[in-house]
Amino acid sequence: MKQLLNTLYVSTEGAWLRLEGETLVVMIEKEKRLQAPLHHLGGIVCIGRINLSSALMARCMKDGRSIVWLNENGRFQARVEGPVSGNILLRQAQYRAADDLECVLTMARSFVAGKLRNSRQVLLRSSRDSKSDTEKDALKNAAASLAVNLRNLEHAGQLDSIRGLEGDAARVYFGCFNDMLRPSLTDVFQFRTRNRRPPK
Repeated sequence: MKQLLNTLYVSTEGAWLRLEGETLVVMIEKEKRLQAPLHHLGGIVCIGRINLSSALMARCMKDGRSIVWLNENGRFQARVEGPVSGNILLRQAQYRAADDLECVLTMARSFVAGKLRNSRQVLLRSSRDSKSDTEKDALKNAAASLAVNLRNLEHAGQLDSIRGLEGDAARVYFGCFNDMLRPSLTDVFQFRTRNRRPPK
C-alpha cells in the first residue's frame, strides 16, 4: 500500500523556508515558527510571497518532493519537481481507458460514489453529535437523499447523468452545512454559498 504523505501549505507573507538537518524550518520575521521532519512531507505549497533556501529546494528535488507556488488569490504560478520516471505502458493504458466510454463511465461512477459515501458519513456523524432534534432530522433526511443518489448512480448510463447526481448531492450536502456547525461557531461563521479564487 502506498503511504500518502502530508502537504505543507505556507501562506504567511514573507515567510522563509530553510533546511535544518533532516527538517524543514519556517521562519517568520527571523523567528522559528515551525519545524517539521522532511520525511513526513510529500509536497510544499507556497501561497503569496514565500522564500525558500536553495538547499531546501535541492533536497526536495532529490527526494522527489514537489514545490508549488500560487499567487495571493490561489492561482497557479509554478511547480518545481526533480527527475521523474514514467511508465509508457501505464500511460498507454490510461489513454486507451479514456477513449473507452464504458471504462470512463465505470470510473466516473466510482469517483462520485466515493464522494457521496464520504459526504453521507459526515452527515450521519453530525446527526449523531447534534443536540438539536430539528438539526438531527435535517441531517438524517439529507443522508437518506444521498443514499438514493448512490442507488441511482449504479444505473446512470451517461456522464451527464452522473454529473447531475453529483450536483444534486452537493446541493443537498451544502444545503444543511450550517446544521453541521457547532452552535458556538454559528455567531462567527455562517455558510451562505460556495465560492472560490480565493475562497472567502
